Amino acid sequence: MDPVTLTRAWRGATVNMLAAALLSAPAMAPAQPTPTHARQAQLGHWLRDDCGACHGMTLRGGLGPPLTREALAGKPPESLVATVLYGRPGTAMPPWHPFMTQDEAQWLIERLRAGDPPAVMPVNAAPAR
Repeated sequence: MDPVTLTRAWRGATVNMLAAALLSAPAMAPAQPTPTHARQAQLGHWLRDDCGACHGMTLRGGLGPPLTREALAGKPPESLVATVLYGRPGTAMPPWHPFMTQDEAQWLIERLRAGDPPAVMPVNAAPAR
C-alpha cells in the first residue's frame, strides 16, 4: 500500500481512538513503572532513529516540530502521550501504540519534558553508575 492510502486507512480510526483516549485518559500520575534498561535502550533507539527522522536528529525540529523541553513546556502531558500512541491524522505522525505501552509513552514524554531524552546505547550495555 502506498503512504497516502495507508494514511487514509487509519485516519478515521485514529481520530476516534485519539478522542476516546483524550476524553477518558486519567490524569498522569508521576509514579509510573520505569521501563527495564533494555527497553529504555530500545525506546532511545526509536527516538533517535524513527522520531529523529522527522523531528530532527537533535530533536530540534524538521518535518515535525521540535521535541525539546522548551517546545514541550506548557503542553498537556496526556495529549502528548495520546499523540505518541495514536499519531496525528492528516500528518506524517504515525501511531506508536502497536509498539509501546501507555506507561512507556508517558515515561518517554516525561524524559523529553525534563530535557533528558533516553541515551542511545547498545541494548546489552550496563547502565552508567
